[in-house]
Amino acid sequence: MSHYLSKERYEAIQRELEELKTTGRIEIAERLKRAKEFGDLSENAEYTDAREAQDRLEMRLDELEDILKNAVLIEKSKRHDIVSIGSSVAVRRDGGEERVFTIVGSSEADPVNGRISNESPIGRVLLGTRVGQTVSVPAPSGEISYTIIRIS
Repeated sequence: MSHYLSKERYEAIQRELEELKTTGRIEIAERLKRAKEFGDLSENAEYTDAREAQDRLEMRLDELEDILKNAVLIEKSKRHDIVSIGSSVAVRRDGGEERVFTIVGSSEADPVNGRISNESPIGRVLLGTRVGQTVSVPAPSGEISYTIIRIS
């Protein structure tokens, strides 16, 4: 599965991965060493906690490596005639309310700040549209229509 990422997000994931591989693993190793010093591992809550933390760390490392391996870098769209990943889209809702959405990959989505995933219902409907087109998005309260005003 492809992970659409901005250059900034890609670099942040690389930094997190490196931090976890070095500092994170060292901290877990120290916790395990201290816990082993308490004796019997079968009834050692400190050791159990440290092992669970180690498992979570390794799962996160696997997740980050998978994201980077399958990353597709996106940049601000240079095309302003059609909506694509990286586009900022100004839309007008049925009632006249205007909003601007930036289409990003799912790992960078932040709907409160107008950054919507290409996999979200609105993002999927907007992809491939042009200025002047109207799209409908299913919502719990019924369909919402948006007219594309501007693409940047």
